[in-house]
Amino acid sequence: MIATVLFWIIHIVVQFLALRVLIRQPSIALAGLLALCSTIISLVIVNLLVDDISISGATTYVLATLIIWLCTAVADIAGGRLIRARRREDRT
Repeated sequence: MIATVLFWIIHIVVQFLALRVLIRQPSIALAGLLALCSTIISLVIVNLLVDDISISGATTYVLATLIIWLCTAVADIAGGRLIRARRREDRT
């Protein structure tokens, strides 16, 4: 639980800083690449700080990043659809 909370806090901070500092004109492709990079950075930091997690090897980092990114993308899409459906229901 602590690792999960720490991961998301670090992920949000890293992504926010990268968007504010590094990128002046963000695009969709650049935002996606930034999300993947901030996920890897967050995984590395959590791996260093939390004893219960052990991630080794570049392949493991890449696969973990893709799994997290895919799950987040699916949740964003599903959540967006639910919000739009509720707004439509509220209008009628």
